[in-house]
Amino acid sequence: MIHTVDETRILSAITTLKDRLADIIEPDFGLLDELFSLDVLRSRQLAKIRSGDKTVYERNDAVLGVLTSEDQCGKFLTALQRTGQHHVVNFITQNGGYKHNDIVTYQNSEYQSNVAVYSSVENRSFSLLLL
Repeated sequence: MIHTVDETRILSAITTLKDRLADIIEPDFGLLDELFSLDVLRSRQLAKIRSGDKTVYERNDAVLGVLTSEDQCGKFLTALQRTGQHHVVNFITQNGGYKHNDIVTYQNSEYQSNVAVYSSVENRSFSLLLL
């Protein structure tokens, strides 16, 4: 089965996986700057996320809280790709890995990825094979 990941499904997946995503996103090595350059974050939002003694999880929660439109979600995936966080893109496009022997294609203007997913819901494990 081949799916094309649309941004509406991505918004739904990000909302559903928000707590788990906050644990695996790395915001401090270019992601925030990419999101700013892609107009996902405004300067005040960026300053607020970076200010104070926020933990990485709190910064991630703030970033994920900004994602309210399909366009922002597509740009978020682009920013993750540009900062080398391909595993996070795969996690989102695979809805946390809960797929059965599918091949999923994520494509935007800069990046295309085919991923074969072999998962087991029973033991909550999955494998990704980049094609």
